[in-house]
Amino acid sequence: MSKVRAALVGCGKVGQIHAAALSRLPEAEFVAVCDAHPERAQAFATRYGVRPFTDPATMLREARVEAVLIATPHPLHAAPAILAARAGAHVLVEKPMAATLADCDAMLEAARQAGVRLGVISQRRLYESVQRMKAAVDAGKLGRPVLGVFTMYSWRDPAYYQSDPWRGKWASEGGGVLVNQSPHHLDLLQWFLGPIEEISGYWANLNHPSIEVDDTAVAVIRFRNGGLGSVVASVSQKPGIYTRLHIHGSNGASVGVETDRGATFIAGVSSIGEPALNDLWTIPGEEHLLSAFQAEDRAHFQRLDPTTHYHALQIQDFLRAVREGRPLLVTGDEGRIVVEMFTAIYRSQKERRPVALPIRAEAEE
Repeated sequence: MSKVRAALVGCGKVGQIHAAALSRLPEAEFVAVCDAHPERAQAFATRYGVRPFTDPATMLREARVEAVLIATPHPLHAAPAILAARAGAHVLVEKPMAATLADCDAMLEAARQAGVRLGVISQRRLYESVQRMKAAVDAGKLGRPVLGVFTMYSWRDPAYYQSDPWRGKWASEGGGVLVNQSPHHLDLLQWFLGPIEEISGYWANLNHPSIEVDDTAVAVIRFRNGGLGSVVASVSQKPGIYTRLHIHGSNGASVGVETDRGATFIAGVSSIGEPALNDLWTIPGEEHLLSAFQAEDRAHFQRLDPTTHYHALQIQDFLRAVREGRPLLVTGDEGRIVVEMFTAIYRSQKERRPVALPIRAEAEE
């Protein structure tokens, strides 16, 4: 398989993870980076031996790029994604796909018209513990998935919001915990339980007076399969406690994962202190497997860096899918669903009613 000529737009914190993956993956020929700040682009270029640019259009033209990874702040995903698609390059954007449905739709339309792939990072689907859950659900071991519970008690300190000027503001971030910290698990909820009928929700700022946006949100979801879901997402618990996703079935069996325990964000730096592991497994005849699953998860944690490993796996899948012409792990259409979900929660509080999905972009306002 020939290598994919790949470039990165966005040389910030998450961009470091993408660049490291592109430099190591055998499927990639890492050729260029782009950032609005010349010094950032140059630093990445020097480190990885690629060409630096400050303008995506120039990079796409001069570097003959086949695939673009976008790791800018999420409100800035759309413009480079659309440019890349129109230039004939496949696109993989960080989560969330965008801050608005209008941006999502513009990206999807550009990719459709150009005949290129558009994917969205949601690397927690690749956690071994999550893969076990998905295999069990798909095999019918829970009957039908009828209840999904996402609970996040986490913490972001003031320095986190001060680490980038766009954080914590409606105009530049588009939201808070729902937009930035919840997308992984919102994605997992819809991945496990399927299409959503409607969402009711509320948000608040409980413990961060220096920011405008939500640090806590709660929601109830009704799925088209008749199932229900609940969301409690907060970054106002100090220190962070845990993040969990539990799926319950029509036969009474349950499976679950604790994706974060002891995760803290001090001065904008993440520290993952414990592995993601299955914390619930009541499938008849398989209850005894839970301790073995947890031992495997801890062994994985000791061997790899979870902040980079699963990103690299999804980027590798994207590059292989581009070359092999097969489906992406997470498509742009799936990425849009997550944006619909947090948009619905914000709208539900504003309009004091449940919000039906799908949502058209013109209904965002």
